[in-house]
Amino acid sequence: MSDTAVPAAPAASSRAILFILATVFLDMVGFGIIFPVLPALIGDVGHVTLGEAAIIGGWMGAAYSLTQFLSGPLMGNLSDRFGRRPLLLIAIFGLGIDFLLHALAPTIGWLFVGRVFAGLCGASWVIANAFLADITPAEERGKAFGLMGAAFGLGFVIGPAIGGLLGEYGPRVPFYAAAVISGLNFVFGYFVLPESLPPEKRRSFELRRSNPFGAFKVFRTYRGVLPMCMVLTSFFFFSSVYPAVWPFWGKAQFGWSEATVGLTLAAFGVVMAVFQGALTGPAVKMFGEFRTVLIGLVAATLAATGYGFAPGLAVVVALMLVHGPEGFVHPMLTALMSGRVPENAQGELQGGISALTNIAMLFGTLFFAQVFGHFLEGPLADPNMAYHIAAVGLLLTLGLFLWVVGHDGGKT
Repeated sequence: MSDTAVPAAPAASSRAILFILATVFLDMVGFGIIFPVLPALIGDVGHVTLGEAAIIGGWMGAAYSLTQFLSGPLMGNLSDRFGRRPLLLIAIFGLGIDFLLHALAPTIGWLFVGRVFAGLCGASWVIANAFLADITPAEERGKAFGLMGAAFGLGFVIGPAIGGLLGEYGPRVPFYAAAVISGLNFVFGYFVLPESLPPEKRRSFELRRSNPFGAFKVFRTYRGVLPMCMVLTSFFFFSSVYPAVWPFWGKAQFGWSEATVGLTLAAFGVVMAVFQGALTGPAVKMFGEFRTVLIGLVAATLAATGYGFAPGLAVVVALMLVHGPEGFVHPMLTALMSGRVPENAQGELQGGISALTNIAMLFGTLFFAQVFGHFLEGPLADPNMAYHIAAVGLLLTLGLFLWVVGHDGGKT
């Protein structure tokens, strides 16, 4: 994976942007395949109930987030030193190994090994965001990060749909398919992905900057970054309810099959792709960055509330349209922070953001999985309890954002 003779990507090159978006898209297709069958796989390997499987799934998600938290800043800083391309290829390769471990796992312990391995190499989006920051002018980064979100969303359109259909042939089959897709993604990236960070813009590697807790220093160093980090952390904690419980909730509340779970995730991916890819730019032009974040947080609160009271599939699908503007929040907050950090520290910033979001998702996934498992049975049984709590938390996040903007006079 040497970068010898690999040309640097020119600034704002449409070819370079296409390469990175296609790479992330294929990465997320492979990742999205596994979600519809995760409950069945855990149940098949561990011989546990649905509630127990949800709790185990929460711990697996926490293991992934913890290892990403530990490795994200390291990968970001290594990319500032050696370039984006080799680190991105390593991350893609590692994800493929994870899928094979899941497909072959004989015990729950091996599932955890796979999640840890994926977390260690799972910084592809960190490097991809730094790549986009390298080749995109500051004033265009909001739109570029929106396109990144759209690539994630489109990956979730195709990935879960395929996973749900393949899951009908057994819970391990989609993991083999995901491993193949990751392998193809690696080959694609190896031959077509250019380097975005020329040698003259790289900086020396310092281990202290790669300390996952030390990575938070970047937030204190540059004015206006830390307040937005507070909002982003809260947002990711409470929105982690979806990866924590969605397939388990669908089975418990509505009796969804793997195919139905996959199709609902695919529909959600379509909505997010449209909002992040096609509507982020126009929303920013029409409302400005801060109002666009505000719209996203209001939509997130309404959607979580609605899911907690949805009587069936039709209402869930309708709520996805309400949920769509939530897709503005992450790219907009990332763009706001990126604009306040110098070019040679973009990898460090993205590594720091990765550390924050993974810590938030670590505790959020654990929390909501425990809530779901606890309230699935017993006298207070309510499969919707996780959504009720998430809705309250997202409302508090909205209030925090308004306080941050008001406290800084809208100049954060």
